[in-house]
Amino acid sequence: MLPSTFTDRPSLPARYRDSALFVLLAMLFGGSFVAIKTGLRELPPVLFAGLRFDLAAVTLLGYIVVTRPRSTWLPRTRGDFLGIGMAALFLIALNNGLLFLGQGTTTPAAASVMYGLNPILAPVFAWWLLGDRLSWLGAVGIGIALSGVIIIVQPSPSTFTDASAIGQLLVLGAAAAVALGSVLLQRVGPQMDSTPLTAWAMAVGAVLLHVASLLVGEPPTAVIGIGPETIASIIAVGIPSTAVAYAIYFGLINRIGPVRANLVAYVVPIFAALMGWVLLGSSVSLWTLVGFLVVVAGFALIERVTIRMELRRLYHRFEETSSPQQTPPCDD
Repeated sequence: MLPSTFTDRPSLPARYRDSALFVLLAMLFGGSFVAIKTGLRELPPVLFAGLRFDLAAVTLLGYIVVTRPRSTWLPRTRGDFLGIGMAALFLIALNNGLLFLGQGTTTPAAASVMYGLNPILAPVFAWWLLGDRLSWLGAVGIGIALSGVIIIVQPSPSTFTDASAIGQLLVLGAAAAVALGSVLLQRVGPQMDSTPLTAWAMAVGAVLLHVASLLVGEPPTAVIGIGPETIASIIAVGIPSTAVAYAIYFGLINRIGPVRANLVAYVVPIFAALMGWVLLGSSVSLWTLVGFLVVVAGFALIERVTIRMELRRLYHRFEETSSPQQTPPCDD
């Protein structure tokens, strides 16, 4: 269960909760690439995305129905219904449909760079729809973090010339859908908690993806006779990397805003490389480590105010701990 607000004086675990969830989200999204690669060997891309959200919606809705009162997970306000619709259309259907289609006609390196434009597009939409302004140092930090992603994937000119331009545009469309959808979700201001909103959005988004799968000519009978590895990949992507990950993602949008939440796109390639090394034996190059340090530097610049406050808090706590405590005099 993801609470939607902080208390006025957050406890120590609550203060660091979103940072830990952000890292966990990047880990879940990054780790999904191994399972997705396995599943696409037998399944068409949009159908695979639809099955992913079928399983995720059933899992998350089942959890909510069992653990929460009915009044807490049913949409009631206009903002609730609009939030579910916006999330289902932009964050689920368009994002995954365009991304999976685009990956079929372009290289992973080119797709990663195009999809990495998501955090740059989010501030533009936030400025347009929410009136948010990003400082010039924050903009520089985003650029530095993006350069770290480019260092990690190392796209070459041939990477883009060999890939289909249509595929790259589809991936860019997916990035734009995430950026716009996350800003619109904050704008409509749903009142229901982020977890049930995520579950309903997944259910509606799964229906939209199956309709899209039929429209692009994918045979629904492709699920017949799939092997155990493909079934395992659907489960691996559908539950931890979708049901759990999207619940975390929607909660972060609610609490820290779409611009900061979408910065997870910069960290995902790092965990994707690490998971590939652990699970597939793929080597982690020196450039991957250099790119990781560049991404960290970009994050430090973007979150400089939060980091400065935490360092001051830790410094004062260290002073209080290390300074000798004065004891009252004895009456001898």
